[in-house]
Amino acid sequence: MGYALEIGNQTMTGEELIPLLIQYQMLPQLLREMIIEGAIASITCTREETAAACQQFLKQHQINSAAEHEAWLKRYGINHPQFQALATRRLRIEKFQRATWGHKLESYFLQRKKQLDQVIYSMIRTQDAGVVQELYFRILGGEQSFAELAHNYSTGPEAEKGGLIGPVELGTLHPGLAKQLQVSQPGQLWHPAPFSECFVIVRLEKFIPVQLDAFMRQRLLRELFEGWLQEQINQLPDADKAWMGTTRKQPQAKSANAPGAPPGGSIAA
Repeated sequence: MGYALEIGNQTMTGEELIPLLIQYQMLPQLLREMIIEGAIASITCTREETAAACQQFLKQHQINSAAEHEAWLKRYGINHPQFQALATRRLRIEKFQRATWGHKLESYFLQRKKQLDQVIYSMIRTQDAGVVQELYFRILGGEQSFAELAHNYSTGPEAEKGGLIGPVELGTLHPGLAKQLQVSQPGQLWHPAPFSECFVIVRLEKFIPVQLDAFMRQRLLRELFEGWLQEQINQLPDADKAWMGTTRKQPQAKSANAPGAPPGGSIAA
């Protein structure tokens, strides 16, 4: 007897599932998960870790008794070892990440730090060169506040907040703007500079250096894992890569439309 999956009032056989995976464009996710499964095949968990993961899974899925658990297993056609593998999968992925890249985190963090540091800054942008010069000298002379002038004259969404933007990571900003803010001191007002079709005035309000804490460690491990996973996908046969949409390499351009960064152009530091 073949396998059948019941969802709602529909019953699907194994033969019907494959066309559905194709129809709903879920093959890329399946291929991705198969690569991950191969990588974590040798990663094990202790009895205590397995028991805790299983209990957490049952709680999340509101399975409250042994009978309900058995019914759930029967419904989805998996046995107890498969259930344990499912429940511990996230933990095994985390263990794989730590075992593979944990010793490289400090050096990787130093490589990424300039992009991960955060800033809070103020910006005024306008297409009128004469206006932007007048606004600059008003701020410089203390005639009006940056926030007031930004609210009245800036043409970007930052006008609603008096020109204030952030905190944002430097790596999400246009490279020219990020470089300017990296060499700024808090409170430093920069002379108006051309930026694409605008002229901008920028002032750094606060620089927030990133720390290699537990949250950042997890984030960097995920980054390294995703980079590794992409490399594995690139090594797939062409027929499989076609499903993944990776038959052609797409150039990775840094975003010029990050919060507070007008599209295109450059800022001269």
